[in-house]
Amino acid sequence: MTVGRRIALLLGGCLVLGFGVALLLTADLGSDGYTMLVHGVSLASGLPFWVANIVTAIAFVVLAAVRRLRPGPGTIVQIVLVGVVVTLLLKVLSTPDSLVARGALLAGALLVLATGIALYLGSHTGAGPAEAVGLAWDPPIPFKWSYSAVQFGGALVGWILGATLGVGTIAVILLLGPTVDLVSRRLRLDVHQARLAHAPGTQPQD
Repeated sequence: MTVGRRIALLLGGCLVLGFGVALLLTADLGSDGYTMLVHGVSLASGLPFWVANIVTAIAFVVLAAVRRLRPGPGTIVQIVLVGVVVTLLLKVLSTPDSLVARGALLAGALLVLATGIALYLGSHTGAGPAEAVGLAWDPPIPFKWSYSAVQFGGALVGWILGATLGVGTIAVILLLGPTVDLVSRRLRLDVHQARLAHAPGTQPQD
């Protein structure tokens, strides 16, 4: 893969992902599990949301690194660019009054989210925090299920810490991982990222 294509996949994927996150939040039916976790950490600690987001992101990247999943420039670009896109779009998007319209927004958000994740991971430049932890456990657990487990764990801890659970959160937990898998196969993109090599004389821990 050429450098130009990798950059295009990374930037384009993050833009699409940011649009998907903005749609999900605009639907106002519940956020993804990772965002719930950040919100819960913010509520429990008193930290501003953006500080809690940085702390949680670092913890997730370190956790993935323990499983030898190497961060990369895409890790930073994903965190920054998606955040900027979401911030800008939420200033112009508004939540519909109709529950049907909000449900349609949620359904569209899931497909857009999955497409964005597949594109930016397909650049092989590094995974964002939530995706990194999911990929760190593949193998032995396929990403479509390990990612669902990450979203479920984030939602559970976030709920315990005081964040609100919604139907959108449940939809993300159940459907986003398999949808990313489907979209990546349709686009012929490999979402797996580079791993750190084992030190000489050590055995794999997978």
